[in-house]
Amino acid sequence: MKILLAEDDLTSQLFMNKYLSRFGDCDIATNGIEAIQKYENSITEDNPYDLICLDIMMPKVNGISALTEIRKIEKSKLSSENNPSKIIMTTALNDKETVKASYDAGCDAFAWKPIDLKQFYKLLEELDLI
Repeated sequence: MKILLAEDDLTSQLFMNKYLSRFGDCDIATNGIEAIQKYENSITEDNPYDLICLDIMMPKVNGISALTEIRKIEKSKLSSENNPSKIIMTTALNDKETVKASYDAGCDAFAWKPIDLKQFYKLLEELDLI
């Protein structure tokens, strides 16, 4: 599995990278712009990400805006042979507006911080990634 982890907090980044690396190759983006660029490059190289984990509160471009842009790129550039990336939003925010905005923008699932690894594993199973 090819994974993009978009996380600006170094501790969360190291924790999630270590966990996700057991399932596949994990690239890291430290802000929303970098996440969008890495995603677009993966499409250009015809090797899109299977899973994208997007933190909502990131510098430069927040996770919801990055998600919106990633879905736009996907619609315009992804070949019909490839499945859309599964996108899990990660956040410490726990308000209805944030959750609704994320699903409206096209996320597949939500994971609240601190990440519960058993719950996260279930999410990966439910999304047919493992």
